[in-house]
Amino acid sequence: MVDLTKKGPVGLNGLTASEASAKLASGEITSEALTRDCLDRIAAREGEVHAWEYIDPDYAMVQAKARDREARRSPLHGVPVGIKDIFDTKDMPTGHGFGPYQGKEFGVDSTCVAQLRDAGMVIMGKTVTTEFACPKPRQTLNPHDPSRTPGVSSSGSAASVADYMVPLANGTQTGGSVIGPAANCGVYGYKASLDGIDRSGFRHCKKSIDTIGLFARSLDDLLLMRQVQTGAAPGTSADKLRVAFLRAPNWDEADSDMQAVVEKVGEILADAGATVSDFDLPQVFTDIVPDAAIINAWEASIMLETEVRDHLDSFNDHNLERIEWVKGLSEEDYLNAGKALDGARVEMDSIFDGFDLILSPSLPGEAPVGLTEVRTATFARLWTQMYTPSVNFPLFESANGIPLCFQLVGKRNTDDATLANAKWADEKLRAALGIVPVQL
Repeated sequence: MVDLTKKGPVGLNGLTASEASAKLASGEITSEALTRDCLDRIAAREGEVHAWEYIDPDYAMVQAKARDREARRSPLHGVPVGIKDIFDTKDMPTGHGFGPYQGKEFGVDSTCVAQLRDAGMVIMGKTVTTEFACPKPRQTLNPHDPSRTPGVSSSGSAASVADYMVPLANGTQTGGSVIGPAANCGVYGYKASLDGIDRSGFRHCKKSIDTIGLFARSLDDLLLMRQVQTGAAPGTSADKLRVAFLRAPNWDEADSDMQAVVEKVGEILADAGATVSDFDLPQVFTDIVPDAAIINAWEASIMLETEVRDHLDSFNDHNLERIEWVKGLSEEDYLNAGKALDGARVEMDSIFDGFDLILSPSLPGEAPVGLTEVRTATFARLWTQMYTPSVNFPLFESANGIPLCFQLVGKRNTDDATLANAKWADEKLRAALGIVPVQL
């Protein structure tokens, strides 16, 4: 991958969150100094990356100085974090990527933001989201190559972490909007189980499908941020990991270099002691694709009812098409789709009785050239629909120096065990690969 440390100033902003946490705890550094270096990086690079919807450098420094004066509230006390502009922040605007809401303040924190604020983190600002998290890109560019997409809809969060602007950020996923941007931008990404991170106060949440996720530059950082976010104790990895290598039904949609990456990962994990078995998904998981689209559109029409009534002409063409399409659906269509997905989730639970993790590509390949050329969420959307936690790994690159990422997926509501298993895998892979990212 492009060495982004050479693209702008790197001081304390080059630390991972875990490294910064240790230095803050020991008194070796201050939150003020760490935040200042993050702001310097943003000042130097934001004109090229466009990761931020709102940032107030003076207010970020006010927060950092206040954190330095008080007792530590958590391991991430004093560490800056970016907030996707789909979540409310009581002291900043929340624009939702929607014209009529630009600059509008709602005066409250979404619960996931309040948790981070209560932990003593510096709420750095609001990262770019697409319009109500739809899959139509906006202004954010890929830090590795500005001619390529950073993904949607958590593009600003992924790009800001990848570019050393902040060590951590959050996001949401409806189809592939955590795992996809993490893969395109080459950072670790974690999509929680449906309620693996508290969704309270997420005003435009589609209740059956929208999921919160996290972005970081190390697996340890994901573990630490989840611990601080939820208060959960770290999980324990399995004694002998059982990994399902998922090939069908979409394996042929992956580029050959992506296939090579996933095959290499399977080989390394097997050599490290995991049991790795080829696995094909039953037909039911293909059959439910239309049902997921119905759920998404129906619940979007409910959550956006006020905006459709008051600002219909302000929606982008994607959302307008969805608003029109849902008029042809009935409540019975919605309820039947929900039943189909519930049945598939039960079957997925039984599949995970035989495996600890499922291994698959994160995307079909590297980020394509063209800012509107977004890779489909072929390899990510199912896990959103099944409520399963998934983790993106940025350990490989293409011949063009662009990230090539894979994911490991765990059983729903086993987020801490899944992250512990992912950490074991990360350690074994890094030990075998040496300096990463590796080009196969």
